[in-house]
Amino acid sequence: MALNWFKKKKHSDEKKEEQDNSDPSGKTSFFERLKKGLSKTREILSTDIDELFTGKRGIDDSLLEELEELLITSDIGVQLSMDLIQRISKKSSKISDANQLKNALKEEMLLLLNLQTPKQISEAASAKPRVIMVIGINGVGKTTTIGKLAAKFNSEGKNVLIAAGDTFRAAAIEQLVIWADRAGAQIVKHQDNADPASVAYDSIEAAIARGMDIVLVDTAGRLHTKVNLMEELKKIKRTISKKLAGAPHEILLVLDATTGQNALSQAKLFDDALGVTGIALTKLDGTAKGGIVISICNTLKIQLKYIGIGENIDDLQDFNAKEFVDALF
Repeated sequence: MALNWFKKKKHSDEKKEEQDNSDPSGKTSFFERLKKGLSKTREILSTDIDELFTGKRGIDDSLLEELEELLITSDIGVQLSMDLIQRISKKSSKISDANQLKNALKEEMLLLLNLQTPKQISEAASAKPRVIMVIGINGVGKTTTIGKLAAKFNSEGKNVLIAAGDTFRAAAIEQLVIWADRAGAQIVKHQDNADPASVAYDSIEAAIARGMDIVLVDTAGRLHTKVNLMEELKKIKRTISKKLAGAPHEILLVLDATTGQNALSQAKLFDDALGVTGIALTKLDGTAKGGIVISICNTLKIQLKYIGIGENIDDLQDFNAKEFVDALF
């Protein structure tokens, strides 16, 4: 009976906190939506850590072993979880309760996330148009990410053009047309099954002629084999470079957070073939385990630029390491 009352009160307090963090229009803040999206991980890293300290238990080898299992369960990865435990064990003399352990974990996670070193293909940060080649396998949310990025850049006062380069997937072009309209962006498209490199070339040409600020180049996410896909993407990259020296200025890889450690192997394949400069991580919407963010940043040494938490046009935001770690706990 008392347990049921406690659960109801906790739910009521969480609802109240969510309302308190809404903006005046009644719309829940991005941080609160991020917390909701990370609820699965927060339960592991908060509730389960609290339970480790039941019965006034102290930090010992057994507790650290259980903590390591919790970290692995949250998709941080085996090696990285072991590294975190090693760091925590060095601070064990200063940790006597769950809150101190959580704070120690937050500090270490923040250090790992802030180790990111942005890679750039070109030093021409002020290049115009700035060409961003967007890559990733089908189903990760590439099309919607491009639409949301277009809206984001548009809201910053930039003129955006989208190149509909995924000519192989049914309805891909139609989806991009809808997103371009919603985002207030222009679009260059060819017929289905047209040469994607040709679409990219014509898009850069159009962007130069129209004085556009940003070009977002969509690409295919599946051909008959991985080799074919990578060769096609390399061809697009070469074509863009021939049309505009120094371009593409960014190669943005879109990953699905719900695929967990599989996202790492995808990223390595694309990075080896093309040299990824940034990552957009989608679908941190409650089904994903947020530890994958830490794993991606630490393992790949590629900047995590954006995170997506839903389907709305403003549900893609710049990645903020401190905000993310706060939301985890």
